[in-house]
Amino acid sequence: MTTQLQIDFVSDVSCPWCVIGLKGLEQALESAQDAVSANIRFQPFELNPQIAVEGEDLAEHIAAKYGSTPEQSAANREMITARAAEVGFTMMMGEGHRIYNTFDAHRLLHWAGIEGHQRALKHTLFETYFTHGRSPGDLEALVSAATDAGLDPVAARDVLISGRYADDVRADERFWQEQGISSVPAVIVNRKYLISGGQPAAAFEKALRGIAAEAA
Repeated sequence: MTTQLQIDFVSDVSCPWCVIGLKGLEQALESAQDAVSANIRFQPFELNPQIAVEGEDLAEHIAAKYGSTPEQSAANREMITARAAEVGFTMMMGEGHRIYNTFDAHRLLHWAGIEGHQRALKHTLFETYFTHGRSPGDLEALVSAATDAGLDPVAARDVLISGRYADDVRADERFWQEQGISSVPAVIVNRKYLISGGQPAAAFEKALRGIAAEAA
């Protein structure tokens, strides 16, 4: 008998560790399907809510935000790219990679949750940004991602142009910040247990099995 869990995956589509964390979580759920089943709801978090529409060079942004040298930044990107490859994701973060505002992507994800395509869109948005290097704040890139995720492109464009769900996303962001979430990915199980960071699948599986056993 499996235990049904509710998982809130708090993340940003411009967060590379969120890709790694989601892949690890999904692999863990597959391995633990004898004991656990889960519904994943993706919750919004903006790493850089004040960033300009045109974005910023990633290396320059990291240097300004964390004081990293170009060499440190390059080494970190290489390490993350390798970790992503281990979980089957192609990540391109070479020289000239840019970071963008993601608020519209979160509005689209909110709508996708209503339409039942949120998980597919999350994966497509990760690929849009990290694999193909397109801005997750660009209208055409977002409509294309929605289409690839099985959503109606006309309806997606209308959501984006209209500004719909902005208040809902802001409210969700505030809620998770008020719960103490200040870094992502943050995986909250049954609104009670927190698993932080881009954990390996084995770590997620151990945690999920423990939570399921306690819930049962």
